Amino acid sequence: MLIIRSLAFNLVFYLSLIVQMIFWTPYYFLSPRHRAWFVPKFWSRTSMWLYDKIAATKSEITGVENLPEGSFILAPKHQSFWDAIAFFPYLDDALYILKRELTWIPFFGWYIMKMRMIPVDRGSRSKALKAVVVATRQEMNRNPRQLIIYPEGTRRPPGAEPSYKYGIVELYTQLGVPVVPVAHVAGLYWPRRKFLRYPGTIKARFLPAIPPGLGKEEFMQRLIGETEAACDQMLVEAAQAPNPPPMPPTAVKRLAELGVTAKT
Repeated sequence: MLIIRSLAFNLVFYLSLIVQMIFWTPYYFLSPRHRAWFVPKFWSRTSMWLYDKIAATKSEITGVENLPEGSFILAPKHQSFWDAIAFFPYLDDALYILKRELTWIPFFGWYIMKMRMIPVDRGSRSKALKAVVVATRQEMNRNPRQLIIYPEGTRRPPGAEPSYKYGIVELYTQLGVPVVPVAHVAGLYWPRRKFLRYPGTIKARFLPAIPPGLGKEEFMQRLIGETEAACDQMLVEAAQAPNPPPMPPTAVKRLAELGVTAKT
């Protein structure tokens, strides 16, 4: 049943993406940018609904009251494709930093550029970071926007040792806006590099915003400490659920460090 549900969801998920991208094209490109945001937000809600109904995996996102008004940085854990799409409906004008090559993809690339995302050329990281800071500041000066950035850069399995990059510190320092950490363990249910989609409830929480103006070390300590503590709690709750999802080795190891026995 798990394999059938997973195959069915993956098929319907990508089919829905293609169909909606084609169906909404006239409305999306003829509408002002702020009105066109309806389309990706509707797709996100549709995807979460399909995920629930087909794969039997609910998405429970709390802490919306912690989202500031205006511009801020949203800093989620990055564990699967789930955290790349689940937060759209909660943001007024999301902003992504992405590889320039993605803008070359027909339809998908056009959708990206309509929303004035920030494409980055591969090459020197220091030059790329400077360009990102300048482009992001320009966008935030033009409109209040919410920059989504994954502090660890790449997807990491639940329970993995934290590996936060310097980029988030530089953006926090240079942009002077609050940072909202986001804790979740979505990778237990929508694993990276696997087609299986495990049933259960993905819990995510917008944590209290870290105000601008802190020193670099203090900011990093707060970001890592608060995010990882909340993720540990969610990991323990998932492991102790009546029907827990399979735990990857990183999660088993972390749970053992927390004094919790996990189902492997």
